[in-house]
Amino acid sequence: MEPDLFTAAAEERQEKDPSSSPLAVRMRPRTLDEVVGQRHLLKPGSPLRRLVGEGTGPAGASSVILWGPPGIGKTTLAYVVSKATDKRFVELSAITAGVKEVRAVIDGARRASGGYGKETVLFLDEIHRFSKAQQDSLLPAVENRWVTLIAATTENPYFSVISPLLSRSLLLTLEPLTDEDLSGLMDRAVTEERGLGGAVDLHDDARAHLLRIAGGDARRALTALEAAAGGALAKGEREITLQTVEEAVDRAAVTYDRDGDQHYDVASALIKSIRGSDVDAALHYLARMIEAGEDPRFIARRLMISASEDIGLADPQALPLAVAAAQAVAMIGFPEAALTLSHATIALALAPKSNAATNAIFAAREDVRNGLAGPVPAHLRDGHYKGAAKLGHAQGYVYPHDVPGAIAAQQYAPDALRGKRYYEPTRYGAEARYAEVVEKVRERLKGDGG
Repeated sequence: MEPDLFTAAAEERQEKDPSSSPLAVRMRPRTLDEVVGQRHLLKPGSPLRRLVGEGTGPAGASSVILWGPPGIGKTTLAYVVSKATDKRFVELSAITAGVKEVRAVIDGARRASGGYGKETVLFLDEIHRFSKAQQDSLLPAVENRWVTLIAATTENPYFSVISPLLSRSLLLTLEPLTDEDLSGLMDRAVTEERGLGGAVDLHDDARAHLLRIAGGDARRALTALEAAAGGALAKGEREITLQTVEEAVDRAAVTYDRDGDQHYDVASALIKSIRGSDVDAALHYLARMIEAGEDPRFIARRLMISASEDIGLADPQALPLAVAAAQAVAMIGFPEAALTLSHATIALALAPKSNAATNAIFAAREDVRNGLAGPVPAHLRDGHYKGAAKLGHAQGYVYPHDVPGAIAAQQYAPDALRGKRYYEPTRYGAEARYAEVVEKVRERLKGDGG
C-alpha cells in the first residue's frame, strides 16, 4: 500500500545502517540507468522511460504488463519508477489483495486526481493470481487512466491475464539475465558503499559458483553473495573463495565449464547414456548439468536430437515428446523445468532404439556429395507452366491416389539411383511395422521393372 510513517522510518534506518536490509534490497537500482539487463526496454522513448516522466509531452504514459521469470527485475523496475516519479505510487500483491483493496486504490486515485491533480501508479505483483472478476475490477481505472498500471507476472499473460486488460496495456517481455549482467551486479555489490563497501574480494572460482547457483536470478545471486561474504568475514578472511561459498550456501560446486570441455563431455555422456538405455546414468548427467547452471534450452535441444538420432521410428512418439519438453522448458524455466527434462530423459532412455533414420540420411547425403544424382525423371517434373508439356514434363505421371492401394508403380529416383536403398529399418519397437511396410511398398514400386 502507500508509504506510511513506519515505512518512512524503516527506509531512514536502512539509509543510516545499510546492513539492516538484505544485500539484494540495498542494491536495488535507484534509476533506470542502474538497471541490470533489459536494455531493449530502456531505450529513449520506451514505455518505462515515459513512466518516469521522460519525454511524455502530450502523450500520457501507458499501463504495462511485465512478463518474465523470477529474479530478473520486474519488481525492481516498479521500485525504480516509484523512486523516479513524482506520481502517487501504490503497491499491491495479488497474493493478499482482493477486489476491495483494488477499489480502495482506485477511489484514492480518483480523489488524488480530482483534488490535487496527482496521478497514481499502481504496481500489482503476480497479477496471474487474480481471478477474472478481480482483473475486471481494474478495467475502468486503466481505461480512464485513473491509474497507470504496472503489473508483473511470471506466467504467460496470454493465458493468465484477461484480454480486455491486455488490450489496454503494453506487454513488455523481460529477458533472462546473462552471466555478464550478474557478474557486473556482484562487482557493484562488493565495491559500493551501500553494498559490501569493499570489505571483501571475490575470487574467480567463487564468482563462477555463485553464477551457477543464481541460475539467472539476481536476487538469488546477491543473497548467496551476502552469505558468502558473512562467512568470510566471520573467519577473519578478506577474500571470498570457492570453499567459502560452498560452506555458506551448503552446496558443493560441480566441476563443469559451460564454455569448455566439461560442457561437451557431460552433454555427450548424457546422450550416450540415453542411447545405451541406462536411465540412471542419464539422470546423473542430467542432474550435473542442471546443478551446474546449464541453460535448460541447450539440454532440451540435445534431447530433441537424441529422439531422432537414436530412437527414430522405433518409437515415433519420442520426437513429439522431446519437442513438447523443449516448449515447456522455454515457457517455465528453472527450477520447474528440471521436472520436464527428467520426464523426457527417462522416456527417451527407456524407449526402443533405432538409428535407421540417421543412417538413411547420412547415406543419401554421402551419395549426393559424391555426385550420384542425375536429372529428375521427366514425368515427375513441374508441369504447371506454359510449354512444360512440349518438353515432356509431367507427362505420363500416375497420380497415386487414383490407383488401388495409393501406390503407383512408376520411377521416382533418378536413373543413377534406381533400386538404391537408404532406409534399412530395424525390427525394434514400432519400427518393426515400418520394416514390414517398406518391403511391401518396394515390391509394389517394382511394377515398372525398376
